[in-house]
Amino acid sequence: MKIEIRELREEDIEELSRIESESFSMPWSPGDFRDLLSREYCMYLVALADGEVAGCCGLTNICREGNIDNVVVAERFRNQGIGHALLERLICLGEEAGITAFTLEVRVSNETAIHLYEKFGFVSEGIRPRFYEKPAEDANIMWRRKRFAK
Repeated sequence: MKIEIRELREEDIEELSRIESESFSMPWSPGDFRDLLSREYCMYLVALADGEVAGCCGLTNICREGNIDNVVVAERFRNQGIGHALLERLICLGEEAGITAFTLEVRVSNETAIHLYEKFGFVSEGIRPRFYEKPAEDANIMWRRKRFAK
């Protein structure tokens, strides 16, 4: 399978919305994705598997901190390195843009995602009680901070 990572485009939005609705209890709408295209402080990537939209991830750059807003991979493409490839490229682009720290929230029960984030150097720095709805669940707050030599 050939994986290509590129910037989000208008033509990706309908398929991404379908993937969101299959993956999350509170999915992003097509309008949510369209809104991102006009925000210069947002960076969103799409993964194509053999030319087919397989997932996306993105961040919002807030004063050189990258808030990773969304990571999703279609169920049939999971466990094939797509999430890893998306995050690797996103972090690289973020660092090129001057981002020195990345943060995200993840359901405390999502061990697969937590393990992936830990591979990239994210560590848990707290819990947001009842952050998620449908079902209600706590969020693990994770950070990846650039370490500077003293």
